[in-house]
Amino acid sequence: MDNLTPEQRRRTMSRVRGKDTKPEWIVRRTAHGMGFRYRLHHAGLPGKPDLVFVSRRKVIFVHGCFWHGHSCKAGRNRPSSRTEYWTAKLDRNMARDRRNRRALKKQGWDVLVIWECQLKNEERLRARLAAFLRR
Repeated sequence: MDNLTPEQRRRTMSRVRGKDTKPEWIVRRTAHGMGFRYRLHHAGLPGKPDLVFVSRRKVIFVHGCFWHGHSCKAGRNRPSSRTEYWTAKLDRNMARDRRNRRALKKQGWDVLVIWECQLKNEERLRARLAAFLRR
């Protein structure tokens, strides 16, 4: 049973963003500060990757741990109300992510997924971006 009224739930969920999230901005600022230039949300690619480095044929997805089912604490946490709905929804998200990554790799793109929980250490983020984008 939901402890919020339908109106409160609607307002809460309307604030969940699909683009331009804080984690995405952190990755963008870091990559840009390192001298890398990119396109955003390329509609012609499977899954509309968050950052697209066209000349390098590389894409980056910035995933929220809860919404995309990461193995960290936040990703394993599932709502206790409407469990069937949430389990099915989050499982569909993970399956869609796998399909998109496979399709991109099939088209010759290198794919990197950066999880929200991995943004806490800026030096580690910079090292991952450099290793991915410079190889």
